[in-house]
Amino acid sequence: MHLAYPAVLSALLFCTGLYGVLARRNAILVLMSVELMLNAVNLNLVAFDVWLSRAAKETLHSGQALTLFTIAIAAAEIGIGLAIVLAVYRNRGTSDIDKLRDTAEGPEATGPDTGGPGTSAAEKAEATA
Repeated sequence: MHLAYPAVLSALLFCTGLYGVLARRNAILVLMSVELMLNAVNLNLVAFDVWLSRAAKETLHSGQALTLFTIAIAAAEIGIGLAIVLAVYRNRGTSDIDKLRDTAEGPEATGPDTGGPGTSAAEKAEATA
């Protein structure tokens, strides 16, 4: 088998995962997209390991060893990520990333000059006049 087939499949998987990370609003779907991107990297590591082992006499299979480490790191990442998503869902009642981002940033303009929450009614009237 040529190296182009797994490389093209890996590129398609990675692009699909990248689109999922950038376009999805649900945190669990974003985590699944990250896993898809990691699996594309694993496919590349194994494909290039097989391709390079044909050229070399002594094979160490370092690509397959790196793939095992990547799988272990991905398993830990998904476990911690799901725990964080569940904790946020329990506290806030949603796993929508846009809503969580809005609550984390708070109001954009605060202070006495802009009429934020720290100003009195008289100061707000002066600022608008």
